[in-house]
Amino acid sequence: MSSYQGRAMHIGVIGATGGIGSRVVAEALERGHHVTAFSRDATQIDEGRTNVVWKSIDVLDADSVAAAIPGLDVLISGFQPGNAAQDIADTVARSIADPTVYATAARALLKALESHPRTRLIVIGGAGSLEVEPGVVRADSDDLLHEALDAIGLPREYAAAVRGHRDALNVLRTSNRLWTYFSPAEDIAPGERTGRFRTGGDQPVLDADGRSRISMEDAAVALVDEAELPRFVQRRFTIGY
Repeated sequence: MSSYQGRAMHIGVIGATGGIGSRVVAEALERGHHVTAFSRDATQIDEGRTNVVWKSIDVLDADSVAAAIPGLDVLISGFQPGNAAQDIADTVARSIADPTVYATAARALLKALESHPRTRLIVIGGAGSLEVEPGVVRADSDDLLHEALDAIGLPREYAAAVRGHRDALNVLRTSNRLWTYFSPAEDIAPGERTGRFRTGGDQPVLDADGRSRISMEDAAVALVDEAELPRFVQRRFTIGY
């Protein structure tokens, strides 16, 4: 396994036009890494930065992913159906229509890694699979899920997508590949890059007001930190203020 010792890494980012993905690209470039940025249609991208190459990928197709992996130290997947950064309503609708898409993507990513077992995979997932109390997972409870979705203004039907993210984590947990699953805080939005946050495992990290929150910018910091110095291989982690 490659370790980061001040050397430039080759980091792939799936969903590189997305809210978190675009910030991961910027963070990795800022730290001097080489980035391969993947999107569904890279021909539409106008890129002026150095050390970044754009390529098209179909994350649901293991062969498409396998063709993209050679040369990468780490592949970070921020896959979402649709383009959430431009049209969140479309992504929500697509996720509700086919909540199995996250597990399908996880299986395709793992299959692609079979021929590249040294490449590490970091999957950006959901917060609904975190334990809100010991042994109590929000994704397992309609009441807890609806309460959370009401609070953040998402339709209750989105519960199916939250469970889809949980199912993707369960797919990864059966694999012996070098995977890591990142559950962001429950409240994640564009904001400030502070570089100051706390990490956790299977329980959300709460602030002084009992809220689980993080900026997308700090999520990107945590993801590139994990790419450089792996601490959560074959494990899930989360962050919060």
